[in-house]
Amino acid sequence: MRKVLVTGGAGFIGSALCRHLVGAGVDVLNVDNLTYAGNLASLATIGNAPNYRFAKIDICDRAGIAEALAGFRPDHVIHLAAESHVDRSITGSDAFIQTNILGTFSLLEAARAHWLGLSGDGRETFRFLHVSTDEVYGSLGPDGLFVETTPYDPSSPYSASKAASDHLVSAWAHTYKFPAVISNCSNNYGPYHFPEKLIPLVILNAMHGKPLPVYGAGTNVRDWLYVEDHARALDVIVSRGRIGEKYNVGGRNERRNIDVVRTICAILDRLKPAVRPYADLITFVADRPGHDLRYAIDATKLERELGWRAQETFDTGIEKTVRWYLDNEWWWRPLREKVYAGERLGVLAEDPPVAIGVDS
Repeated sequence: MRKVLVTGGAGFIGSALCRHLVGAGVDVLNVDNLTYAGNLASLATIGNAPNYRFAKIDICDRAGIAEALAGFRPDHVIHLAAESHVDRSITGSDAFIQTNILGTFSLLEAARAHWLGLSGDGRETFRFLHVSTDEVYGSLGPDGLFVETTPYDPSSPYSASKAASDHLVSAWAHTYKFPAVISNCSNNYGPYHFPEKLIPLVILNAMHGKPLPVYGAGTNVRDWLYVEDHARALDVIVSRGRIGEKYNVGGRNERRNIDVVRTICAILDRLKPAVRPYADLITFVADRPGHDLRYAIDATKLERELGWRAQETFDTGIEKTVRWYLDNEWWWRPLREKVYAGERLGVLAEDPPVAIGVDS
């Protein structure tokens, strides 16, 4: 049985990956420090599976990671553990530098030491997949797509920290011949998404009759990727991707933020009608500092070389997502009541007070 160690497996993308791998019969060790966005409830469907286990370890704890690697002896490591919300990085960058840069360095060194201690087939088959973001490329104009060779131009503390971690992984592959691969994905959405992000926040605010905040004029464009499609892509990349290469993962689903919000409103109008249209709750708020205009991924390399294709369009995926939040109050209500109630994040001290607002 193939063994995969997943870091950050209690997060949004990580939990989707764990559920996918366990369902495919893979032996999974989920390593997560359970910060505010880590939620073991997202793993309830596999929590008792014989091929799943969990270890609470900070990726900055090199000794703890080394012990986990030695005990589990994974064939593959898929690294998702990261601070990931742009707004939080604007006012609290320390955690992003510690986890995304120093944590990745610590994990790389522990994984490299483990790899060097392997022999024969174990050494040959070991792979390390670093999961990153399209935000490292910066902002696109109205035309063009991000490809694997697009120069890095990060705009926020979050994207800068992820760019730095990408460069570390690439350097370890080149300098030490460490068997690493990098993936850069577009914006994910789907079930179990922490409610600070655009889509779940809009769904939950609408359900509660609260304002639906949209930054600026809502014209910023994102390429949306259903999280379960992403989980499949990561499994394909770690299994068949070429060492030292990068693979962009995107859904080919570009949408303006305002159109995403209006689509959610239209679905809710149909599934959970209110006294007035949900779109009446849309509220335009002051833009985020350094807000990138447009992201769009060209996933041709992944599609042609490894045969992956996104199965969900934005229309099918967003319908599934809205329905999931309507049906799974048990998951999101504790988060809204005890962890994050929907307040605006990333407001600088000199910014004027405004209503809440988010981007993905």
